[in-house]
Amino acid sequence: MRPTALLSLIVIALSGCQDQGARDTAAAASGTAREDAAAMPPEREPFLYAEADIADLQARMTRGELDSTALVRAYLERIARIDRAGPTLNAIIELNPDALKEAARLDAERRAGKIRGPLHGIPLLLKDNIGATPMANSAGSLALAGFRPARDAFLVRRLRAAGALILGKTNLSEWANFRSPHSSSGWSARGGQTRNPYVLDRNPCGSSSGTGAAISANLAVAGIGTETDGSIVCPAAVNGLVGLKPTVGLVSRDGIIPISFSQDTAGPMTRSVADAALLLSAMAGRDPADPATAAKPGLALYDYAARLRADALRGARIGLLRTALTDAHPDIAAAMASAVQVLRQAGATVIETRIATDGQWDAAEQQLLLYEFKAGLERYLAAQQAPIRSLRELIEFNRDHAGREMPHFGQELFEQAQAKGGLGEAGYIEARTAARRLAGPEGIDAALAADRLDALIVPTTGPAWITDPVAGDDFPGAGYGAAAVAGYPSLSVPMGSSNGLPLGLLFMGTAWSEPRLLELGYAYEQRTRARQPPLFLKSLPARH
Repeated sequence: MRPTALLSLIVIALSGCQDQGARDTAAAASGTAREDAAAMPPEREPFLYAEADIADLQARMTRGELDSTALVRAYLERIARIDRAGPTLNAIIELNPDALKEAARLDAERRAGKIRGPLHGIPLLLKDNIGATPMANSAGSLALAGFRPARDAFLVRRLRAAGALILGKTNLSEWANFRSPHSSSGWSARGGQTRNPYVLDRNPCGSSSGTGAAISANLAVAGIGTETDGSIVCPAAVNGLVGLKPTVGLVSRDGIIPISFSQDTAGPMTRSVADAALLLSAMAGRDPADPATAAKPGLALYDYAARLRADALRGARIGLLRTALTDAHPDIAAAMASAVQVLRQAGATVIETRIATDGQWDAAEQQLLLYEFKAGLERYLAAQQAPIRSLRELIEFNRDHAGREMPHFGQELFEQAQAKGGLGEAGYIEARTAARRLAGPEGIDAALAADRLDALIVPTTGPAWITDPVAGDDFPGAGYGAAAVAGYPSLSVPMGSSNGLPLGLLFMGTAWSEPRLLELGYAYEQRTRARQPPLFLKSLPARH
């Protein structure tokens, strides 16, 4: 590409992506826009920092071979090539207009001998439901497209204090996929349809879709997603990433647009377990604005990366969960068999087990989410002085802008949540109690205790499905529900592929078991090195 053309693309990346709602939303949703570009090679020369991890980049900066300004410029150029042109992933919804200024300040600190830590000068991307000045925090909705919170979310303040640079915000399934059961994951009215970088007509899963696609495509060093039920680990798995959903309360939710205070949490999405551990150490911390963070204050300043060991599987006891997903596809079954063999060769004991209460929490979880979404959203909108202040106003906004907000699916979940009463109702209290008990003490904890297990493993989900904005997701199933509902941690690590589409292995444990899960996941990752960078294929040939 000619230098003048590249400069034009960078300008587009810095300005045009400030609000992607100006695009043709119908074309973006169909995933067919710019098909001629999608068939092009993503770049003519290899990206200098492809697959680079945090430790490697810090070493280069320490040696004086690199600084944050050069790194930011490189990622902005790559975003222009890959996200705005080329394959057009639609992963980035907005860029930080101050990114280069912030990089220059961090470089000046480095020259003055002030190094804040391993994240100093490292560009990160945030899901667009996490507040970070001076960008919008919209959840992908046109109703909040112009809403710019006055301050950073607590986790963003911690990341910036650790030296991280916020490069921009990523697209997501609108309202974190809590608007309609018929949605297409990765679609928002503001950002269009995010595409899977491995095969462009495949879905990136959600709701942290843009973060998954962007980090897999090397559009930043690492990213932050959020999860209520699968929204970190599912897009991590189908985009070939490591995704960590922490215990609820380890990372503050302050400044994050909520669904459920019982299940919501933010977590890292990275290309390696070591990077996930570094991010978690910076993000975790007690916050008076989020009472859940007081539940386990001893872990607030824990160094998760320091505990990683390549031999951590030796002597470990791991429970293999047999679910319908395990045997749903021969490639999943083969990948799981290979994973079990790796674990055993590394010295782990792997025992087949089950969660006796599996799925019994589904109905209670749905009721819990409907109640908590309405209450939590309205609390957030009022506290942040947003342009809309109630779920009822949001429902009316979508009706008034149905052509752009609801071209393919509706807002049934919004309407069901609006019909709910307050959190003092018996129906809510019973649902919350039942869901947590069935998934936690009687679910994961009981399975771990029965065979004295360190962790449970299961396929995270199946291979990515073809994106269909009209019919919605053809979801293959998942293994992460118990951890999500219990509020316990889960870690997805790449374990193989199906016809070129990544598959993830999920490690689950009891509350606050992140150190052990990261140990086990790291040891597995070091033996397998299963992640393969995406190829930006237009589609896959039919299998015979």
